[in-house]
Amino acid sequence: MSARFTFRNSLVASLAAPVLVGVASLAASGAAFAACTGPGAPTNTETKCLTAVQIPGAALRSYDISWVNPHRAEYYLADRSNAAIDIIDTRHLTFKRFLGKGQFVGVKLNNPGTPIESVNNDISGPDGVVTHGRWLYAGDGDSTLKVFDLDAPDASALKQTLSTGGATRVDEMALTTDGELLLTVNNAEDPPFANLFAANGDGNHSSVSEISKITIDIGADIPAIEQPTWDPKTRRFYVSVPVVGGNPSGCVSRADPKATPPTVVTCDGGLLVIDPNLVTSGTTLVGAFDPGKNHGLVKLSDCGPNGATVGPNDNLMLGCTQANRPANRSTLVINATTKNFSHVNGIVGSDEVWFNKGDGRYYTGSNRNCKSATQCSAAAADQAAVLGVIDGTSVLIETIPQSSGSHSVAADSKRNLIFVPQNAPAARFPAGTGGNGDTTPVGAGICGTANDATGTGCIGVFVHDVDGDRDDHDRDRDDHDH
Repeated sequence: MSARFTFRNSLVASLAAPVLVGVASLAASGAAFAACTGPGAPTNTETKCLTAVQIPGAALRSYDISWVNPHRAEYYLADRSNAAIDIIDTRHLTFKRFLGKGQFVGVKLNNPGTPIESVNNDISGPDGVVTHGRWLYAGDGDSTLKVFDLDAPDASALKQTLSTGGATRVDEMALTTDGELLLTVNNAEDPPFANLFAANGDGNHSSVSEISKITIDIGADIPAIEQPTWDPKTRRFYVSVPVVGGNPSGCVSRADPKATPPTVVTCDGGLLVIDPNLVTSGTTLVGAFDPGKNHGLVKLSDCGPNGATVGPNDNLMLGCTQANRPANRSTLVINATTKNFSHVNGIVGSDEVWFNKGDGRYYTGSNRNCKSATQCSAAAADQAAVLGVIDGTSVLIETIPQSSGSHSVAADSKRNLIFVPQNAPAARFPAGTGGNGDTTPVGAGICGTANDATGTGCIGVFVHDVDGDRDDHDRDRDDHDH
């Protein structure tokens, strides 16, 4: 299958991954246990575990979306555990600083202090994060959007806090290439909605303002909306919609575990296409897809997506997951123009997905991938967390084990470094080991810490060495932010 492949409504077979020759030696952390050891650092993969970056402060129990601005050489993580945005220097692979520490709501718990204690993601924060130039935009658990100036001193970096009009978190978000428009998503509202903002672009002062609240109106149940992305070719926002009522006819759009027998979701999801030129001031209702306008809700087949990213040839990768549609078994790639699609076998269960222009590969934060061909149900025992690696022609290259809660991924396209947060061990949180802690030894091995109450979690750094000598100047490419 070539880079200019033709889509077919059929499954794409995955290929076995060759062993990479000439990969740089792996770095070790200064921790008591060497970083990049154990199942999370296989020797037979092209994508190698390079090192781990430790985050000071609270152990990583809960975090959400991550982002890289390659031109600033910075990685950003929405770290709920520290109620801050973590910033890592992607040149030197060191922790740089916290941004907005204490200005986010942080971790909020269900049933605190009991054996069933867990993180309430719907009201915790920060959540979504994106950047353009000096401006960083982050969503919080109280339905607010926060705007930071990365060039300002920490004490005065927060420039604006804007309400999106809900009661739950501002989750994932996307910017236009010029940074002038920002789309945010409130996924936990019922019904969910998005907000379109006039953003700062390359301005030297913050003047973000809301343009419109956007809701989906197709006369069917839409329980949630998820990761948006911007396509500069079609000049549209594309938003993952996990479940679309009535797709197909008679399907179940919401699970009811108390029913007899318990019901599960049987509806597939959709892809919401938003033309900013068709967004009206105040409130915008987006209906069924209009091919003539390339605007509206496209119904998908065999996919309940969370993640969305733009890849080569105007293709979008959508991270289908059993968390939305238990029967999902693959990942979807769909063309932004034609809407023809193809399924990628061998990888499922993604949350955030990312296309790295530096090596032409997609990376998936898949915390619900199938353990094997015979262990492939929606049950937790049949799922494993992996970093999925897919090439630009939508062929699965490899999967690399991660900590059990791993769901976030971002790549530095100038340096071909892939950043994957790893949860601290569940043993750190004895009141609720069923919460967001790592219940496997994989993340501990990557982090260079024990999988017990001493582990803190980390940012695992992986490398795809495309030129064999690790000279960064060979990989520097002038491309726009993700």
